[in-house]
Amino acid sequence: MNITPCLSHVSLGSNDFEAAAAFYDRTLAALGCRRVLEHPGAIGYGRDYPEFWLQVPIDGRPASPGNGTHVGFFATSKQQVDEFHRQALLAGAADEGAPGSRPHYGEAYYGCFVRDLDGHKIEASFWDESAA
Repeated sequence: MNITPCLSHVSLGSNDFEAAAAFYDRTLAALGCRRVLEHPGAIGYGRDYPEFWLQVPIDGRPASPGNGTHVGFFATSKQQVDEFHRQALLAGAADEGAPGSRPHYGEAYYGCFVRDLDGHKIEASFWDESAA
């Protein structure tokens, strides 16, 4: 799938920045992502540029997950989705949907959902064009 992103980045706040950083270091590595840029209280993750930011809320108030909000990451294979899910659970995530097909999302979709340590809903998905 040739992907041209429409988003610059997404940022999530954390109430335990160090624990959240360890969580995302581990889970995003399963998708081939790494720390690309860092500032005090903020880490930008991506493959090439910082597409996903983890940060301490700038206003000093507690971070909170939004109802109906989630962040989805592209995987390059079903195996990456499976590994992301496995690493997320090992790092303390709550399972919100095991890896698998979801035909109501489209025949090509394969993905999973977890809740990170702050309760944010996170998705990893692979779009298998050969299945469409």
